[in-house]
Amino acid sequence: MTPPRTLLARVLPLALAVPLVTLVPGTARAATDYQAEDATISQGTVATNHTGYTGTGFVDYTNVKGSYVEFTVSAATAGTSALAVRFANGTGTDRPMDLSVNGTVVASGVSFPATADWNTWATKTVNVPLTAGSNRIRATATTANGGPNLDRISIGTAADTQAPTSPGRPSCSDVGEDALTLAWGAATDNVGVTAYDLYEHGNKIGEASGSSTSKTLTGLTPDTTYDLTVIARDAAGNTSPASPVVDCTTEPSSDSTPPTTPGTLAATGITANTADLSWGASTDDRAVTAYDIRSGSTVYKTVTGGTTTTLTGLACDSPYTLDVVARDAAGNVSGPSNSVTFTTKACATDGGTPSSIATLSTGWTIPWGIYWMPDGKTALVTERDDFRVWKVTKDGTRTQIGTVPNAVTTNGEGGLLGVAVDPKWETNHYVYFMHTADEGNRVVRMTYDGTRLSDYKILLQGIKKNRYHNGGRLLFGPDGYLYVSTGEAQTPDLAQDKNSLNGKILRMTTDGKPAPGNPFGTYVYSLGHRNPQGLAFDRDGRLWEAEFGNSSKDELNLIKPGANYGWPTCEGTCSVAGMTNPKATWNVSEASPSGIAIVRNVVYMASLRGERLWRIPINGDTENVGTPTAYYVGTYGRLRTVTKVPGADQLWLSTTNCDNNGNEPDGSDKIFRVDIG
Repeated sequence: MTPPRTLLARVLPLALAVPLVTLVPGTARAATDYQAEDATISQGTVATNHTGYTGTGFVDYTNVKGSYVEFTVSAATAGTSALAVRFANGTGTDRPMDLSVNGTVVASGVSFPATADWNTWATKTVNVPLTAGSNRIRATATTANGGPNLDRISIGTAADTQAPTSPGRPSCSDVGEDALTLAWGAATDNVGVTAYDLYEHGNKIGEASGSSTSKTLTGLTPDTTYDLTVIARDAAGNTSPASPVVDCTTEPSSDSTPPTTPGTLAATGITANTADLSWGASTDDRAVTAYDIRSGSTVYKTVTGGTTTTLTGLACDSPYTLDVVARDAAGNVSGPSNSVTFTTKACATDGGTPSSIATLSTGWTIPWGIYWMPDGKTALVTERDDFRVWKVTKDGTRTQIGTVPNAVTTNGEGGLLGVAVDPKWETNHYVYFMHTADEGNRVVRMTYDGTRLSDYKILLQGIKKNRYHNGGRLLFGPDGYLYVSTGEAQTPDLAQDKNSLNGKILRMTTDGKPAPGNPFGTYVYSLGHRNPQGLAFDRDGRLWEAEFGNSSKDELNLIKPGANYGWPTCEGTCSVAGMTNPKATWNVSEASPSGIAIVRNVVYMASLRGERLWRIPINGDTENVGTPTAYYVGTYGRLRTVTKVPGADQLWLSTTNCDNNGNEPDGSDKIFRVDIG
């Protein structure tokens, strides 16, 4: 026998335009059990030589194609029921079966992958149609390996898989300085709406019960515009599409008195990447709420308690001139303190640092994905909201090669996202895209002959979409398989659901199948991700990933097969058993990372809200990283994608300033070339 692998059996996710199996979250309710040893058995035996079974034994299928177990079950009424199959598979070989009802196959080729060993039992649940009265359910092996060991089946009420409708357009009333009442039209659901989640630019800021259609939001900042949407949720965890957006602006504060100017600012303890700062306290007629450490108008750090801080992330061997201002709850800002000027210490020799930056190409509107052709002479670049794909040469010359069909926007973060080029492009001419479509997010393949795109083919769908949190990065690994980052579609529980394609890193073949050796026998490679958008392999073939946090911490993770990275149980580092901690974290105001690239075993991370390029050295061949440092803070706006230039110690770095966060007109985005010295 093949040595056992530690895998959990799960339903095979949707692979093509038509599903093989309906995915059912959770366990069937009000289930009736039917033991396999009591069923009709063809080419199999009742056995008791393993532990953990129920009843008086289990069925050991004969290793032939066509061996089966047939159950006679009863249904009170006609309709869809949940069929849960309890099985064990102590080999490393999948043992797929066809499931039929009354002679008709209703789920073909259902995957029954390896469990930890023959004593470890798992359950796979699918929805099946039953008639009123007696029904025959047969589980038939479809390969020469036969079926898995089969303990029993359970028949219960089918799980609720229908999502609520989108809530009606929100509106704001009773708008004050620091509070407002948000109201929306009720959503509907086949079972019932249990809650409404309230989002501001993709970050959850509150929730209301399913019987409510309004909520008072407090603790807001005066004279600030909030971009608000509502998502409905039912008891099964199904979530609706986001409501339309409403922009609500709080009233200016009645407090017009700014804090006093902070006392003397001093800088001590200067290192290559840090400086210790202290200053005198400000006073305010109400209260000082924060101090901003600035260089010109660029805020390097915000301090909400005390009058000292260690400023980290500074670039080595670089001059800095800083001051500090105080703020109150009304947003009034004090005058600046005195300025301090210093130069950080010399750079360590751990992989080089950005030495120069130059504009490579202009006229872009939200360039999202960049991927180099195998010859290293040209790259393909996608634009998110107009679905165009461009060929760009190393000198910045660009030529449109087509658009991706069936792509749609979400008026948020969806659209045409990642792009990847097949390592065997010179013979097959395949390129791959991830994009948002009407029903969700898709991974598709097209043919690119060097001049234009053609031959659109869906490889994977069933990845849920929402206004925000769609993930979207594509990357080929050293193993030749395609890695895909997916967001949790503003439905945090999906990140922990191994049956879901959302909130995951996926690993797949170039023809759209789960890659061999995946930890759960499905597409899922790792789970517990919120909105991952950065993927890169280091010199040792290890996969690194960057993802957006909600309100606390952004993350850089070292990805391992089967690992759980915590969301929504954890955001950043935590001590929960079974969760894998990030290798580095940032406050969301300092990062909000998108793309990453690795040059000389150093991770470079493009940051949107943080408006800076982070440099994070990997400590040799260990699994740890050194001190992150930041470049171009506030200089070029929101930085979206960074990629290594083949054959050179260079990066391409793109901006995303043309959306509703950057507030720049179409055509304002750029691609830069960065030299690593």
